[in-house]
Amino acid sequence: MGIFARLAALIKSNLNDLISRSEDPEKMLNQIVIDMSTQLAEAKKQVAASIADEKRLQKQAEQETVNAKEWERRAMLAVRAGDDALAKEALGRKKEHETLAEQFKDQWQKQKAAVDSLKLALRALNNKIEEAKRKKNILIARKKRAEAQKQIQETMSGLKSASAFESFDRMAGKIEQMEAEAEAQAELHEEYTGDVLAHKFGELEATKGAEEDLLALKRKMGLAPPEPVPPPAQQAVRVEQAESAPLDAAEQEELARALAELEADEQPEQLRMKK
Repeated sequence: MGIFARLAALIKSNLNDLISRSEDPEKMLNQIVIDMSTQLAEAKKQVAASIADEKRLQKQAEQETVNAKEWERRAMLAVRAGDDALAKEALGRKKEHETLAEQFKDQWQKQKAAVDSLKLALRALNNKIEEAKRKKNILIARKKRAEAQKQIQETMSGLKSASAFESFDRMAGKIEQMEAEAEAQAELHEEYTGDVLAHKFGELEATKGAEEDLLALKRKMGLAPPEPVPPPAQQAVRVEQAESAPLDAAEQEELARALAELEADEQPEQLRMKK
């Protein structure tokens, strides 16, 4: 069984175990992503080890090729020295290194193909995990929305079963009745005490006074015609009304002072007549 087959089996077993043990989908999804990320890190370590083996085999194949060339150089050196026996031994050693170089090269090519396949599988697995992370966030959002909808439905059901809205409307009706009774009592109190009539006349006088003040201001500014002069008959009536009108406190005091002065002037005359 390959590394990724074992990884898939491990993930599947963890999923089944979480599904059987977990009751909260959000916690389960978070744990799945954590486990998948951990297993991805382990897979990366194993792929890195395979890449290291590939590099090692490549270097060994290259080194054996170098060794074979070195023994060939030594064989040529022995031939030049006239020692054919030593040259044959060097050529035999060269053959051994060439064989090893071929074997290492073959193993390196197979390991390289395996590493390329592992890299593709690892990239695909990483994409799957990233997709799982994105789907996890969507699923959690859907789960929370479903919980909210369920809570609203349960609340509405509870309100309907308890007739809460009917009770609410009944309480609102009682409050409106209390307000109407309070307004009726206030209206009756004003009706019997005469406050309503006094209030109406007070508003009328305030409005009339404001209009008269505004008209006087406009006449002063030249924006309104001057006050019309009353006919002589009306002036005489106004004078007569003014004379017959009761005196205020200041006028009464002035009248008393004038009478006192008259009495003081008349006393000497009376004394002369008695003598």
